[in-house]
Amino acid sequence: MSEGLIIFDFDGTLGDTRRNIVTTMQMTINELQLPYRSEDECASTIGLPLTGCFKTLFPDLQESFLTRCAETYRRFFNENLLTIKPEAFPGVAETLSALKERGYTLTIASSRSHTSLTGLTHNMGIADIISYLIGADDVEKAKPDPEPVLNTLKAMHFKATQTLVVGDMSVDILMGANAGAKTCGVTWGNGTREQLEKAGANFIIDKMEDILAIVEGLSQMRI
Repeated sequence: MSEGLIIFDFDGTLGDTRRNIVTTMQMTINELQLPYRSEDECASTIGLPLTGCFKTLFPDLQESFLTRCAETYRRFFNENLLTIKPEAFPGVAETLSALKERGYTLTIASSRSHTSLTGLTHNMGIADIISYLIGADDVEKAKPDPEPVLNTLKAMHFKATQTLVVGDMSVDILMGANAGAKTCGVTWGNGTREQLEKAGANFIIDKMEDILAIVEGLSQMRI
């Protein structure tokens, strides 16, 4: 996989945003007087577009109210950033730098908005390492549809066979597989090892540094 492309999910993969997301989601639910949902219930929706998160938690809500949920969530999230600072997971910045030095092109495909993604990567000090960002508002079809990966391939001039997709949720693995790319699940995020295995991840790692050995192995296989 010499000078290949690696597409990372953001929330739960690069950025530790679980507390921000769950807190904001529960504040939104309370504000809109919806039935209580636990931390685990809220966290299980991470990786979906905002309206999809609330649709999963409250299947009977109408589309207009789902839009209101998303708008309320964004307001609270931005306010919460002032007091709850998301951080990169251990080893993320160092491993991304090492991959960049080895000639890999690094991008992010996320279900959060492009603007939010830009701000968070700058705050975490990894923006200069990332060559391309694609957010939920940059695509018509969200994960697990392959559109985020396919758009990235087109923009960065790579083939799926040169690409590794890395994420913590089943939707990330399915997105990569649906595009024809290799996939790597990470266990420190919001999905379980069992869920990642069931989704068909080609690799599963327990710490960020482990990805260095994976790309080295793929390079030797010359995929």
